[in-house]
Amino acid sequence: MLLPLLTLLAAPLKAAGWDTTAGLYAIFNTGKGDIICRLFEKESPVTVDNFTGLALGTKEYTDPRDGKKKTGRYYDGTVFHRVIAGFMIQGGDPLGQGTGGPGYTFEDETSNGLKFDRDGLLAMANAGPNTNGSQFFITENSTGRLPRHLDGKHTIFGEVVEGQNVVVAIANAERVPLTTLRIVRVAGNAKSPMKKK
Repeated sequence: MLLPLLTLLAAPLKAAGWDTTAGLYAIFNTGKGDIICRLFEKESPVTVDNFTGLALGTKEYTDPRDGKKKTGRYYDGTVFHRVIAGFMIQGGDPLGQGTGGPGYTFEDETSNGLKFDRDGLLAMANAGPNTNGSQFFITENSTGRLPRHLDGKHTIFGEVVEGQNVVVAIANAERVPLTTLRIVRVAGNAKSPMKKK
């Protein structure tokens, strides 16, 4: 069951003209700019519920830094700890090393028909089947090669609608900070010009 979400804005939106089709969005405020992703609630409901719960601070987790159970905005202040130009950027580890997680795992949602067939996909990082936790990645396909070898191995749960240029900039840098991660629900009557990635 998805959490009932309100529009949560810690600061005004900086990105203008992004796709405001009704739905749920994640806004990554980074040291290189903002990335806005539309989340696939229908296709990957368990993954979106986990991700938004950690982002909003409503889901309990075990902090990998001290082993204590907590709630709070899990992703704020983390870094993109793994960046591979032409492939992806990875974040979601409070330790900043790729070894930390929320102290639990959940099953893959890879039978939803989504494939790594375009740039800017938001997906769960894992250590094998059904080992999802908090780490995620965003594909960066500036080389023109799609990561089809990931099909069926990583749950895709969103796509970039604004800021793919920021993904590319992060992929060509080291340890870019993720200042805040906000979740925003856009109502069906929102109006804004459409803008491509």
